[in-house]
Amino acid sequence: MNYGELVRDQRKFFEEGSTRSISFRKKNLEKLRAMLVIHEQELSEAVQRDLHKPEMEVVSAEIITILEEIDLHLKKLDSWAKPKKAWANLISLPSKNEVRRMPYGTSLIIGAWNYPVNLLLLPLVGAISGGNTSILKPSELAPATSSLIRRMISGTFNRSYIHVVEGGVDVNQELLDQSFDKIFFTGSSRVGKIVMEKAAQHLTPVTLELGGKSPAVVHKGADIKTAARRIAWGKFMNAGQTCIAPDFVLVHRQEKDELMKHLKKAIRKYYGRKPEESKDYGRIINNSHFERLTNLMTDTNVIQGGECDAEQRYIEPTIVDGVDWEHPIMKEEIFGPILPIMTYGDQKSPLELLRPMPSPLALYIFSEDEVFADHLITNLPHGGTCVNDVIMQIANPHLPFGGSGASGMGQYHGKYSFECFTRPHAVMRRSTWPDPSFRYPPFGKKLFLLKKLFLR
Repeated sequence: MNYGELVRDQRKFFEEGSTRSISFRKKNLEKLRAMLVIHEQELSEAVQRDLHKPEMEVVSAEIITILEEIDLHLKKLDSWAKPKKAWANLISLPSKNEVRRMPYGTSLIIGAWNYPVNLLLLPLVGAISGGNTSILKPSELAPATSSLIRRMISGTFNRSYIHVVEGGVDVNQELLDQSFDKIFFTGSSRVGKIVMEKAAQHLTPVTLELGGKSPAVVHKGADIKTAARRIAWGKFMNAGQTCIAPDFVLVHRQEKDELMKHLKKAIRKYYGRKPEESKDYGRIINNSHFERLTNLMTDTNVIQGGECDAEQRYIEPTIVDGVDWEHPIMKEEIFGPILPIMTYGDQKSPLELLRPMPSPLALYIFSEDEVFADHLITNLPHGGTCVNDVIMQIANPHLPFGGSGASGMGQYHGKYSFECFTRPHAVMRRSTWPDPSFRYPPFGKKLFLLKKLFLR
């Protein structure tokens, strides 16, 4: 495929102006919604083939979230897109001022394999809402879902408006060599750096949704039973392959044993004594990730789980102890069903232990002490916070979702998706009268008057 020609076709379609119409955007949001509803069962089956993901997780995390996003955009788009009045300052009087949200143009959206529907089509909602054309690149590591989405999109939208390109790393490279007006990428920090480097060659604005080691801090006096139940749910859904899953637990040493006990109980309740037979438990995406994860368990004290099956790419929900901050498992995002338990006490606070680490995508705090929670939220750089729960911060489309530092840049979801794919554009209107001579040469004593007026 000639990707340069594809981008030119999309840019031509954008320049014709159809996408700037609010009614056009709403019509295509409705088409996207209908497409998802019609193909819901096929999407569930495709994601199950790729990830062994239970249908409940597909429907709730992959499809319903997009439908909710579309409904919010349909309801609010008129308000979001309406020009907003702005004040004039003394120098610009008399004038009328406003800020408009302008579409970037032709966008490239690169999705990820772990949530192959959500992480590709949720950004697309913002691109459509913002008035852009879009080229979608799904992950080749989820081939069944990628192929189905390509067929769905090609059967719903014009190629010059929205198009899906399949392929591997070479296709990503060729696409990134093109000149886009906006790039949205979800994936690893390593690839995110490549995307940003490529985008810089064309001065293309980027949104990077990456990951990181999101900690779950369990403080003294927390509701340990509830904390364990929620941490286990968030960690082991999709077999731990969730960018905002609790990566590890940092628990006060006085609460450690109680937390361990309830974590084990939660795992047994969710997946039974033989998780490999559970219809509600997923598998690792490929052999490379399976090998990486099993290697991370080396030199750890496995206190729950640990069973693996390479042929099935199965790793049991696993809790490990006996690691320090220099262990390899604490040096990279785990992105799998292995949960290290770290402790803190009176010598070092959670803030002191976590601050040296790269900024995570999420911070989870289980505590009844609001002062403790607010201190961590305020002083520890991270993408977003959830107190006394995990994952649920992304379920609210009225909250921004995005990283900080090593975990990404830019936000989306709800209004933030619309703003992600548009730029603020200043408009000032002035009449030709009056036209005071103050700003024109010769300046004479005008500088003295200017300083007198403003440098006070």
